[in-house]
Amino acid sequence: MIELLVQQPLLLLFLVLALGFALGRVSVRGVSVGVAAVLFVGLAVGALDPRLQIPEIIQRLGLVLFVYTVGLSTGPGFASALRRGGVRDVILAVLALAAGAGLALAAQRALHLSPALTAGLFAGSLTNTPALAAVLERIGAGVAAGPAGQPAAPVVAYAVSYPIGVLGTLLAVVLARRTLFRGVPPETREPVVVVIARVTRAEACRMPLGALARSSGWRTRFGRLERDSQVRVVDPREPLRIGDLVSLVGPVGELPEVLAALGERSSERIDLDRRVLDYRRIFVSNPAVLEQRVRDLKGLARLGARITRLRRGDVDVLPTGGTILQPGDRVRVLAPVARMQEVARYFGDSYRELAEVDVLTFGLGAGLGLLLGMVPLPLPGGWTFQLGIAGGPLIAGLLLGWIGRSGPIIWVMPYGANLTLRQIGLVLFFAGVGTRSGWVFATTLRQSGGLPLLVAGAVITCSVAWLTLWIGRAVFKIRPAVLEGMVSGIQTQPAVLAFAKLGSDDDGPDVGYASVFPVATIAKIVLAQLLLGFGR
Repeated sequence: MIELLVQQPLLLLFLVLALGFALGRVSVRGVSVGVAAVLFVGLAVGALDPRLQIPEIIQRLGLVLFVYTVGLSTGPGFASALRRGGVRDVILAVLALAAGAGLALAAQRALHLSPALTAGLFAGSLTNTPALAAVLERIGAGVAAGPAGQPAAPVVAYAVSYPIGVLGTLLAVVLARRTLFRGVPPETREPVVVVIARVTRAEACRMPLGALARSSGWRTRFGRLERDSQVRVVDPREPLRIGDLVSLVGPVGELPEVLAALGERSSERIDLDRRVLDYRRIFVSNPAVLEQRVRDLKGLARLGARITRLRRGDVDVLPTGGTILQPGDRVRVLAPVARMQEVARYFGDSYRELAEVDVLTFGLGAGLGLLLGMVPLPLPGGWTFQLGIAGGPLIAGLLLGWIGRSGPIIWVMPYGANLTLRQIGLVLFFAGVGTRSGWVFATTLRQSGGLPLLVAGAVITCSVAWLTLWIGRAVFKIRPAVLEGMVSGIQTQPAVLAFAKLGSDDDGPDVGYASVFPVATIAKIVLAQLLLGFGR
């Protein structure tokens, strides 16, 4: 069997992937390592024979796919998070990671570790694959390890400290909920409901409805309007009139304020009458409307239609005029029954197109990222570093995801296609780096044991997580849901983010994660490479 796998690297690849996914689904008290199990299976398979190695090009391809798609998906959220006080979040993330690098240096001196082991320990205890990849690339990743095992040393430390990097952060969050967050009511996602308002206040008729909503700061969307026994879609450019009936779609906590400003609640349910106006969920796939703001969609006014809700991924949101449509969004549109098919064509409504990847824009963006990663960047003291294939595509993805569109070129990808490519890239990288380092990993553990690295990793993980939680709550007064998301982002660990979202019904964890994830990833890439320069 070993000889067969040596001669057939593709068979080896799929075997490692299958076994890794099976192991990753094993849950112990609700905690599993997920796709990271592919790395551990790769290490185990590679330890059987030094010839069991997946070609390096697969490993590098997987890394580029992973970091570039992560950048594309987090670019828009990162930009908006920075506008909502991101400087504070960035400072907290950088301070926490600098403390982690300091603890890694302390472990290096106490345990007499090599710089390569120290850098791998830092990347593993903070569960950051791009940082590990940057270290491997810097010292010659993918080259068959010699007697010293230097190219595989970071992987040894990474694999030993990675599991505690996940578990330690989860334990820190659990402890914070029982201490720091005790007495703080959990955040819940405010339900969205539909009510009918009868306009009785003259003050509500003095300006266009859209201007009234903006000046009042309402998130509520307006759908149907009944005037003189005629039902039509609300036109935000015109004011309401006394006696109008208008349907409101908004957060349950805000609707009493809106009702009081317009008049009173009506028992008539004009929203249930679908004879003249109807509503439908439509996929956004037409390139002409992608990356366009809702207020700029001239075709909606022409068709007499209006967007009342939007679903992105697994989350329903109330769109505003400034909401930018992305590939894969599902909009709930209110329109005349006779024009609903035109509205569907206007947005595209093609699931097949959303499942396809625009290889032209993907190749251009990833290529720009690879070129960016080759640029030497200066540091104080005459040092230089490169973002490499781990950091370059990530930065390019962030910038292009934030830009969204350049003329006819749409940089962002459909939500589902992005997730698929991201997962494929990650497991290819894990399989490659695991099999190419398994033999030296096993040899190192037999000779020196991994307990010291495990303890050092636990100290780094728990210290960074608890420092972030304590400073964030005690000093910056960040609400718990957002702070748990920030810890997940600083740790760059989706498993922690998923755990944080279990304790909150709002988008706080996602907001916190997006605000620090890109900065944390870049900081770890830089710090991990700097750790290679100490102790030589």
